[in-house]
Amino acid sequence: MKIILSRKGFDQGSGGAPSPLFPDGSMFSIPIPDGRTRQRYGAMRHREHDIGEIVSHLTKGRYTGRSSAHVDPDLHKDRIERLEGWRPAFGQTGAAQRHLENQGVGLGDIFLFFGWFRDVSKSNGVWRPTPGGRDIHAFHGWMQVGEVLDLSSGRATDWLRYPWLCNHPHVGRGAEPNNTIYIATETLALPGGIGAGRAGGGRLEKLTAETTLTAPDQPKKSVWSLPEWFGPDSGRSLSYHVDRNRWTMTPTGLNLKTVGRGQEFVIDIGDDKKALNWVSFLISSAI
Repeated sequence: MKIILSRKGFDQGSGGAPSPLFPDGSMFSIPIPDGRTRQRYGAMRHREHDIGEIVSHLTKGRYTGRSSAHVDPDLHKDRIERLEGWRPAFGQTGAAQRHLENQGVGLGDIFLFFGWFRDVSKSNGVWRPTPGGRDIHAFHGWMQVGEVLDLSSGRATDWLRYPWLCNHPHVGRGAEPNNTIYIATETLALPGGIGAGRAGGGRLEKLTAETTLTAPDQPKKSVWSLPEWFGPDSGRSLSYHVDRNRWTMTPTGLNLKTVGRGQEFVIDIGDDKKALNWVSFLISSAI
C-alpha cells in the first residue's frame, strides 16, 4: 500500500493566505480559488463561522464570499445538497497526475491531505492571523482510493454512471490530458483490518500532535517531524525527498526539510503494521 502526502488548500501561490486554526482548536482547509466553478466561499460554513467572511478578511478583499472555489478534495458530504451515492473524491491533472501514475498510485492507496494553517482570531469584527500564533503545515483530510476514473477524453460518458460527481471541479472541463478523479472506498480498508469501520474519506477537523506536520520549535513550517519509518534508513523513499541530506534525526524524532512546491509525495509502506497503525491513529485523533 502507498501513502500519498498531498498538498491541498490555500497557500502563498494559490489564495495567498493560510487556512485558519480557530480559537476552539478546530481547523478548516480553504479550497483554492477557481473562476471556472459555481462553488462560492460565501456558501461555506465551519461551525458558526462564515468562510466567505474569513476569506475576505485573510486575503484583504482579494477574494470574497462571491469568489468561486475549487472544492477538491471534496470530502464533506453535508457541504452542499448531494445526489444519492455520493462519496469523497479527488481530482488531479498535469504533471502532478503523471507523478502519481509513475509512482503506481491506485486502488487501496491512501491520500493524506495537508496544507498551510495559522492561528486566527477576530478583533473589532475582522479575522486576522494571531500575533505569535502557530504557522504550520498540518493534515486536514484523508481518502482511500476505491476507483480511478480517466476523464482526459472530456466525454460525459466517462463519469455519467456516477451522477453525483456532476459538481466536482474536474468534471465537465472538456478534453484535458491526464485529467483523473480518484473516488473513495465506502469504508477504510487497511491491511489486517486496521481502522475498520471508518469512512473511506473525510475531513480532519482538529489540530492534534498527530495531524501537525511542522516539527516542534521550527521557524520554518516546511521542516516536518515524521515517524522513523518514513526515512531513508528504513529502506523506503518518499518521492522528491531521496536526498539523505534532507533527513535529520533529532532528540524529538526524524525531521525532513521538504521541497518547495511539489503537490504529491508518495511512499510505499507495503503492509508495515507500524505505518498502518500510524495512519489509523492520525485519522481517529482528529475526526
